[in-house]
Amino acid sequence: MNKVRCDIKDHLLADAGRNRIDWSWAEMPVLQALHDQFSHEQPLAGARISGCLHITTETANLARTLKAGGAELLLCASNPLSTQDDVAAALVEYYKIPTFAVRGEDNTRYYRHIVTALDYHPQLTMDDGADLVSELHKNRRDLLSGVIGGTEETTTGVIRLRAMAADNALAFPVIAVNNAMTKHFFDNRYGTGQSTLDGIIRATNILLAGKTFTVVGYGWCGRGIAMRAKGHGAHVIVTEVNPLKALEAAMDGFRVMPLLEAAACSDFIVSATGDKHVIDRAHFQVMKDACVIANSGHFNVEINIPVLQELAQKISRPRQFVEEYQLKDGRRIRLLAEGRLVNLAAAEGHPATVMDMSFANQALSLAYLWNNGKNLENKVYSVPDSIDTQIATMKLAAMGVNIDTLTQEQQAYLSSWKEGT
Repeated sequence: MNKVRCDIKDHLLADAGRNRIDWSWAEMPVLQALHDQFSHEQPLAGARISGCLHITTETANLARTLKAGGAELLLCASNPLSTQDDVAAALVEYYKIPTFAVRGEDNTRYYRHIVTALDYHPQLTMDDGADLVSELHKNRRDLLSGVIGGTEETTTGVIRLRAMAADNALAFPVIAVNNAMTKHFFDNRYGTGQSTLDGIIRATNILLAGKTFTVVGYGWCGRGIAMRAKGHGAHVIVTEVNPLKALEAAMDGFRVMPLLEAAACSDFIVSATGDKHVIDRAHFQVMKDACVIANSGHFNVEINIPVLQELAQKISRPRQFVEEYQLKDGRRIRLLAEGRLVNLAAAEGHPATVMDMSFANQALSLAYLWNNGKNLENKVYSVPDSIDTQIATMKLAAMGVNIDTLTQEQQAYLSSWKEGT
């Protein structure tokens, strides 16, 4: 009997993983429908896919769907702290998908897994942060000619890929799944909003009501976090560098001020910008005692952890996922999940209901690339509108929601310029 290639924590966790995968499957009706469609149509027959993604229950259901569509795939982790070890075991034992992911893996093992994913000689790539594509372009250029295209799931990854395209460095087309309306509008806002608060509450068990809660960045993720923190009864502050987003936050009823000012009065500070060192030395120096800081962006660079370590006189671990840095003046700063994305490191990530749409975008975009990628330019593309609309329609049907349709007269009116007052 052929064993599936893998590097996982424990094969004996597979039963627990399969139970949780099936639990999330029940909340993913769009992906269920695509699984049935893919099984019949085989739109990915013969496609070899490497995916560098968060290894979670929802990702497992995406993998099941791609395999049902005829794809051969291999998965590795896109973050050292986001892997759910029981899911990795189930992927190997029950779904026979090569998986290389261990929660808590160090950087050496993390990149060894990415190299393994590239050694698979992928024709299509799936990325969550662009580490796979970046490594492919930097160190495995011999494989580029065999890649038809890829997909990217995150804001951070899309930023990296657009920078590559601007430098004429991108060697194949990539679809920015993150930017589909059925992805960022729901996943980033409702998914990140709920899962970030979930991670913070699980890690700290501190009541949010009445606390001052600062959100750094008012993109779609920041909007969701601010909305959910407000719902918990927190006094929410938003900090921004973009005047339009700052204006929107103010119009949405949030206090808007510079982070240096907010840091002095905040009980919680959460970064969601996709940028580097947005919480830095100057902010640490004015933070109130016992301030909790967390990151909900993809990479652990948003908080300047080396500077925090330099300022600390003592570092302790009072709770799982909490590191307490005691400064020389006695103040304590509490860092969650080692500065990594708190919703996956300290909780379970986005609810399956929103990932249903995100991963439907992944599946349909990969099928689109497999059939059309050779005719596309080497740049970052949006998800085709037809896919976005299809997913929204399927999701509404699954929710039992009916909507109106335009009459022929209304369609003609909207496409005409002759009628007026």
